[in-house]
Amino acid sequence: MTSAVVSKLLPADVQQASQRIAGYIHRTPILTSSRLNDLVGVELHFKCENFQRSGAFKMRGATNALLQLSEEQRKTGAVTHSSGNHGAALALAGSLSDVPVWVVVPENAPSFKRRAIERYGATLVNCGPTLEDRETVAQQVGAETGAVFVSPYNDERVVAGQGTAALEFIETVPDLDEVWVPVGGGGLASGCVVALQGSGVRVCGAEPELADDAYRSLASKTLQPALEPTTIADGLRTALGTITFGILNAYRLEIRLVSEVAIVAAQKLVYECLKIVVEPSSAVPLAALLDREHRHADGVSRVGVILTGGNLEFPGR
Repeated sequence: MTSAVVSKLLPADVQQASQRIAGYIHRTPILTSSRLNDLVGVELHFKCENFQRSGAFKMRGATNALLQLSEEQRKTGAVTHSSGNHGAALALAGSLSDVPVWVVVPENAPSFKRRAIERYGATLVNCGPTLEDRETVAQQVGAETGAVFVSPYNDERVVAGQGTAALEFIETVPDLDEVWVPVGGGGLASGCVVALQGSGVRVCGAEPELADDAYRSLASKTLQPALEPTTIADGLRTALGTITFGILNAYRLEIRLVSEVAIVAAQKLVYECLKIVVEPSSAVPLAALLDREHRHADGVSRVGVILTGGNLEFPGR
């Protein structure tokens, strides 16, 4: 059994991260829709991290991690493994902070995501399709270059950076009752839990039925492996890490599961009502909120939803 790691992160760490990364990221807008309010039955506020630099909230954690490297580490650089948003975010953060970055990318990763990582200036290193392949090659790159490994989510610097999205949220909409986030590796959810500690704002999670490892982990109080990557919400196909599991298990995060059909329907509603493009992963919390079986707790009237990213490939490319 993999043990949880007890995190010492505090709201002050998120506040410091917010100050540290302020010159490198966008303060993203918040949108509302009366139609979506009517459909869900509460007042919804959507924080649009699809407008973030690199197109996703991942820019927050990646930047916070790189800016805390020592001078020697900044010279040797950072390495990660990613088939998506974290790789692109770390690449861009490295370019902006003058830190060399290597991203280990599985050979079956979408071509447009590979192009984004290279466009932002990272050295792309190919690997096989499995998580074991990624980790092995990333270790090899680190050994050869001296680059420090930056996990997509299982890193307290990354978690604190992701939590800045929640901090901005309540600064703009100070009377939220809940903040809903999708759960993959758990970095964003954990960051929100830390950032909102003591604020009275409840954090809620949503996850695809076809990638329910976080739901199973928190229900069993034992870290569970990821399922085969079949959900359309490709950003949520990974499992919790030891740090994020420890934070979310201690918090007793509630996670609601949604079907693939519900995810696509929610993604379409975001486009129709907010007139913006988001990834399927971003639509998972709205899909959960639209579930007719879901009943809001008494007194819940204003709900925040973090739209995590908007990196999509147009058909025909």
